[in-house]
Formats: sequence, C-alpha cells, structure tokens
Amino acid sequence: MALNVIKISRVSPATNTVEPLVLPLTFFDLLWLKLHPTERVTFYKLTESSRDSFFSSILPKLEQSLSLVLSHFLPLSGHLKWNPQDPKPRIIVFPKDTVSLTVAESDADFSRISTGKEPHLDTELRTLVPLLQVSSNSASLLSLQITLFPNQGFSIGTSVHHVVMDGKTASEFHKSWAHICKHGTIPQDFDLPTVLDRSFINVPAGLEPKIFELLPYFSEDKDNTRTLTPRPAREISNDVVRVTLELTQVNIEKLKERAKTESTRSDLHLSTFVVTFAYVLTSVVKACGEDGNRPVRFMYAVDFRNRLDPPVPLTYFGNCVLPVDLNGYEATTFLGENGFVNGVEILSDSVKGLGSRNIESIWEVYEEGTKNRKVGTQILTVTGSNQFGIYGSDFGWGRPVKTDVMSLYKNNEFSMSARRDEIGGVEIGISLKKCEMNVFLSLFTSDFPIIKK
Repeated sequence: MALNVIKISRVSPATNTVEPLVLPLTFFDLLWLKLHPTERVTFYKLTESSRDSFFSSILPKLEQSLSLVLSHFLPLSGHLKWNPQDPKPRIIVFPKDTVSLTVAESDADFSRISTGKEPHLDTELRTLVPLLQVSSNSASLLSLQITLFPNQGFSIGTSVHHVVMDGKTASEFHKSWAHICKHGTIPQDFDLPTVLDRSFINVPAGLEPKIFELLPYFSEDKDNTRTLTPRPAREISNDVVRVTLELTQVNIEKLKERAKTESTRSDLHLSTFVVTFAYVLTSVVKACGEDGNRPVRFMYAVDFRNRLDPPVPLTYFGNCVLPVDLNGYEATTFLGENGFVNGVEILSDSVKGLGSRNIESIWEVYEEGTKNRKVGTQILTVTGSNQFGIYGSDFGWGRPVKTDVMSLYKNNEFSMSARRDEIGGVEIGISLKKCEMNVFLSLFTSDFPIIKK
C-alpha cells in the first residue's frame, strides 16, 4: 500500500486565548503516563470522492471544523511537559499552540481494508495513523491524519496521549468534531467536556505518590524514571494480523444462556460486557499455548465520574477511569471445558463487587499485580466500550463503515464497541500472531456463526 503525503499542516484552535493554560495532572491522569499512545483509524465511504472534489470541498470543511472543536477541547493543542524543577509533569497550552494534521493519499483498496472479511496484516494500516512526538521531557497530546482513497472514501487516523483524556472524552471529541463539520455549529444543548477544574477529582492524598513509586516497573531505565519516553513497544512484524468480529444480540443471549447452564450459581451478573470479555479471554488464552502453569492477568477500566464524592461533572475534560486488575490466575483456569464459565464467574464477581469497593482497594490490587508480575505472564486488557457510540460520528457524508484501534498489539488489548448496524450487538477487534489468530478464530466461531467484518 503506497502512501503519498500531500502536506503536514498545523491547526490552531479557533480561540482568542492570550494567556497560557496550565493543567496539573490528577491521579487518574498520571496512571497512564507510561502507556503508548492510543491509536485509532476510522473509515468513511464516499459515493463521490474524486481528488479535486475532496481537496476543494471536503478537506476544508474537515480542517475548519477541527479548528472550531479544538477551542472546546483546548488541552489537545498543548504539550505534556516535565521540567527538571517540577515534581510531576503538567499540561501546558500556549496561545499559539497547534495540532499536527497530516493529509495523505493512498492507492489501497478501500473496500478491502475497511470492510475486509479476513484477517489482514497489522502493518498494513500503520501508515494511516500519524506518529505522536514524544521526548524525555515533552510530548504532543494529539496528532491527526486524513487519508484520501480516491473515488472510494477517506480515513481519519488519531494518535492520542492517554494522559490527556480517557476513552469517554476521546469519543466525545470525535463526535463533536463530526457534529460541527456536518452542521457548522454546536447547539446550546450539546454537551461538551469544557470543565477543566481539577479540584473535582477528589481522591485520597496518599494515592498519587504511589504512582511515582510504580514508575520503575514501567521503565527500561530503572534509574531514570523522570522521563516521558515510554518503554519500547512490542514489535509489530508481518507475523501479526488483526481481525474485527461481531457478536449479534442473538449471539450474546446464547452466551448468557450458556453461562446459566454451565454454572452452578444463580447470582451471576450476566451483562453483555461480562460474557463478551469472558468469551474473548477464554479464546485468547487457549490460542496462546497449552502451558497451564503460566500466569494470566486481565484488566478492564471502570469509570469513576459517579463514584467520587462529589461526583465529577459529565462535561469534565480529562481522565477519570481506573484499571480493575484481575491477577493471580493460571492459564489452566481458562483452558478446560469450564474455561468460559470460570471467566464469567470471575468477571461477574468483580463487576458486582465494584459497588462495595473504594478507590484505595482497587488501586492496591493493581499495584500488587504490577509489582509482582512474573516473567511470562499473559496479559489481556479491554479497551473501548459498547457505550461510547463511536459509529454515530457523521461528518456529513454518512456514518463510519469501520473503526480500528491500532494500538491493540502494543498494549496487550482487544477492543470492544457497539455494532454499527444493530442495537445490542458487540464489535470486537483483536490483533495476534498468525499462528495464534488461526486457533483463536476456530475457537471463537465454534459455538455459533460469527460475522467477520
């Protein structure tokens, strides 16, 4: 797939700010300090997308609306800074700060890479996502790329530093940008994350120092943890493939019925999230080897906006999620015939127990799991949510035909979102080595026909 970069421009927020904006990082922001950028590419089909019409009409609308939406998401145009005199990093936005926007053109088959029915190379889509500039003491927070596929469609690639916002805020940014592009303005009743006041994040004072104690466990250089440079990512070679699968609402109900049948318990919390995660987890563990003694650690993020006292405003800009860590298990728990129901029971207990757990207890488990992680531990984390509504982002030329989280393999993740064309269904993105993917697909599709997107 050949990519031709047309231009790299700088887009500034449509605001008259004259003073620098300085935002301290909260406990929830600092959690993601060492994580690799969250990368996503979203595909939009165009019935008429000649090169001339795209660059004369469509691209200017995308650029103008981006400038407008950045004025509501101002921190995205700034940088993460960690100066020697500062005890911790902070976000700084200067009046003339901008966001990098790459405009490119690809000769790839849009239909194949956006709606392909079979696994394809992970490296194939890498050129559609821009790099995020990161050094030891400074990091960009957002980088964007718009790629035209002449007479087929276009894609929007994003690289976001997780320290600036969580998935909920990121989805609001994308939907807000689309709304402004399509309608020109934002209605007064359209909620935007405009609250930047960090005093709403009320957590015990002793938690934040614990994050800095944990930084050596995320760094290659144990003696120099005061750096924004993440540790080297897992190599993404031609041996790594990705696929997007869909579970229909009927599939989900069958998984719930299976859990009821196989479990001896009647108190299970059988949500779509629980049964989907358990099914993916079981399939991935089985696909990655038969060594039943290897440790398995899996995690999901819980939103704390309504769990803090006082609750955090819905329009708060930033992070407000905490990883829930499930560790101490061995692969054998999920390898046998009872693997799926074991996963359901573990996840069910975890989700049900959130109501009685405080932030300290959730953090302690995560801290212990990070400090005591054994070599060879298999890790699986879910990113995204079937509540974010990413397929509702219409820039004026229709809803997305596909969206891919490109940072899955780097961060040991699989993605979850609502299906594009059905309420109640789930879309799952996964990236594995070819040999593992073959086994995974045979397991995942064994119980019922699965739609490959």
